[in-house]
Amino acid sequence: MNGLRSWIARRLVLGALQTAAVVLLVFALTEALPGDAAVAFAGDQPDPERIAAVREAMGLDRPAHERLAEWVRGLLHGDFGTSLTSGRPVSGFLADGFGPTLLLAGLTVLLLVPLGVGLGVLAARHEGRFTDRLISSATLGVYAVPEFALGVLLVSVFALRLGWLPPTAVGYGDGLLAHPAALVLPVLVLLARPVCSLARLVRAGMIEALAAPYTAQARRYGLSGTRVRYGHALPNALAPATQQLARTIDWLLCGVIVVEALYVIPGLGTVLMNAVADRDIPVVQGLAVVFGLATVVLNLGADLVTHRLAPRSEVAA
Repeated sequence: MNGLRSWIARRLVLGALQTAAVVLLVFALTEALPGDAAVAFAGDQPDPERIAAVREAMGLDRPAHERLAEWVRGLLHGDFGTSLTSGRPVSGFLADGFGPTLLLAGLTVLLLVPLGVGLGVLAARHEGRFTDRLISSATLGVYAVPEFALGVLLVSVFALRLGWLPPTAVGYGDGLLAHPAALVLPVLVLLARPVCSLARLVRAGMIEALAAPYTAQARRYGLSGTRVRYGHALPNALAPATQQLARTIDWLLCGVIVVEALYVIPGLGTVLMNAVADRDIPVVQGLAVVFGLATVVLNLGADLVTHRLAPRSEVAA
């Protein structure tokens, strides 16, 4: 028990250091962006006095370390700053985009886990036979198709040619849950590659676990094949798959810009694209910090689950 507590404490300290590094890196990268936000907001052909006034109003005339200290103090109190373009709190933009993104991510994960684990276990049970070759070939082929290309293909077939599903989410606003047909195509695109990678990981882990000495010993003790597969082999096979699942959830929450843009879904990816186009630095910084924190938290959670499933395995730092 003491060893487990010590390991959790080390992971929490590492997570805190990673969070601090994310905050510093986000500020440094946004400071290094080319161009001058004051010039962009001063209008067409602004005079130097106008630019100086805008810089003062935006606080850009202050030293970088002062602005960093003020920003960090705000973050510690849950204040992500204020948008330069609209004057709205950045937290308002996060709240607007979080709902659609969380809905897409939740539906995708809800389907991903049973499909990915089920296909991986099925392929491992029929290793080297037709079912295994079929699943392996299909997952490899689907994984090779980029999200954008798959999205365009699905829109062309199921929306434009067959007319079964809406091509985009335009007109639905925040009521996506009340129009499930608008979610089918984006969820399929988001689901395609993660299912393939998760299934292949589970398959490889199951095959390795079923060939391990402890499963052979379990069989010699007279345990049934079902209990050996699902009670002993599967938990160890799920350990690396848990890490992959955490990376997938992180990608779903932070990196679905292509899918949201293709299907016109007003999620966090769309908010980020608009902020970059408008050079709205506080919004970009707020989103980057949220994405970084999500990555740290998800990886910590995945390490804890992996340690619980396979305590003898090495957990990546």
